[in-house]
Amino acid sequence: MSKGRHVCFLTGTLNAMAGAERMTAVIANALAESGHTVSILSLWDKDSCFPLHPSVGHEALFAERPSFKKAYLATVAGIRRYCRDRKVDVLVQVDTMLALFALPATVGLGVEHIAWEHCHFDEDLGRRARRFARRLAARYCKHVVVLTEGDRQRWEDALRPRSHVVAIPNPLPFAFPVEPAPRTAKTVLAMGRLVHAKGFDVLIRAWKQVSAKAPDWNLLIHGEGEERQALTALIEELGLKDNVSLPGICQNAAEAYRNASVFCLSSRYEGFGLVLIEAMAFGLPIVSTDCKRGPNELLQHGRNAWVVPLDDATALAHGILASLDNASLADQFVECGRNSATAFDLKCIARQWALMLYQ
Repeated sequence: MSKGRHVCFLTGTLNAMAGAERMTAVIANALAESGHTVSILSLWDKDSCFPLHPSVGHEALFAERPSFKKAYLATVAGIRRYCRDRKVDVLVQVDTMLALFALPATVGLGVEHIAWEHCHFDEDLGRRARRFARRLAARYCKHVVVLTEGDRQRWEDALRPRSHVVAIPNPLPFAFPVEPAPRTAKTVLAMGRLVHAKGFDVLIRAWKQVSAKAPDWNLLIHGEGEERQALTALIEELGLKDNVSLPGICQNAAEAYRNASVFCLSSRYEGFGLVLIEAMAFGLPIVSTDCKRGPNELLQHGRNAWVVPLDDATALAHGILASLDNASLADQFVECGRNSATAFDLKCIARQWALMLYQ
């Protein structure tokens, strides 16, 4: 039975294998499963990389990504028409940049706005307009959802928002694994878009040092992106073609975690770092950089992970080698990590969203 109001998630596209898009589908599905009226409006491309609950309607304003400078008015008009015709009560902007479209589009319609920030506050991803969009969201949205407590505090301190800023972490997108990974394969796993922010260049340089002491181990980096060519060239330059692979986007994350023995995150910054929670749930010891914002809240060095400085290939190599050499400490990290990951159960996070929607 429908639970009152119509909640619409406004996103750029669902047809991209990326974290924000994945979480849009996961949260929308969970709310629909519990009886809420939920829809998703993409700005472009009506296809989705992620399965959607049968009751979640998904439409797109444009078949392909337009130039939003040229199509700004058409985009605003399309959002307004959708919200008016579908009687949308709550519009969740799956990126604070979307406030630039959503807020003017709904003037006078009585729509409540929630801005969902997936990037940490001190990173604008090279778009200065994001800073302005955050100010709009802080002033005119009813709620702003951020992923960590540290980011919630940054919003409060920097913007003094009228909005209610709430920290709701990303959930595990799958049921909690009953059994941890066996950790029998000599494989270190990494996942993420092949972009500068993920620091895979540092990880590959670190692996040069790892392979010198553990030549029978392999590094598997799942993902796709603009740095594929540069990373492939680096692998060849360092002579690592036999034990470093870039197999592309992971189609079965659960299988990848089960077939690994260590997980490594080499990022320069992260909004949250969902892959850390996933790896913990599957019982993989973690080696991670001490980057903002999620990892340095999720991880404690020596308790549930090896945490090393940013952009330091030697430190990263030492952390990886420690995870291979110290089985008892790795087991301790696994137990602690599995316990920590239970707090990110999807039903628990969906309840937090549902409570906020009716505040």
